[in-house]
Amino acid sequence: MSKLSKLEATVRLTVENPKQKGGSVFGPGIAALCTGVQELGSLNAAAKSMGMAYSKAWRIIKDTETALGFPLLIRDGAHGSTLTEEGSQLLGIYASIQEKLTKESVKLYQKLAQ
Repeated sequence: MSKLSKLEATVRLTVENPKQKGGSVFGPGIAALCTGVQELGSLNAAAKSMGMAYSKAWRIIKDTETALGFPLLIRDGAHGSTLTEEGSQLLGIYASIQEKLTKESVKLYQKLAQ
């Protein structure tokens, strides 16, 4: 068995806004933060679950929303946050593509590393 066959391939998808300069906008980190908001109902809870300060999470969300050109979250003060329709759609598309890319990259790597 080759030493290479013991390794695994990973693919990290990013989504870019071609109208914005600066590269990727939506990737694994912001996807995890949005998933946390979806599951936990607030940005603060999502940030805490990731070991991140709320202020950092807030800054990441604001910067991402600016780069994307649309809001990701609906903020309801003390009642938490939810994803906007666009935010939910983007997260769903991202998760679907990432899952497919991961499965295919594992298969391809195993085939080529034999």
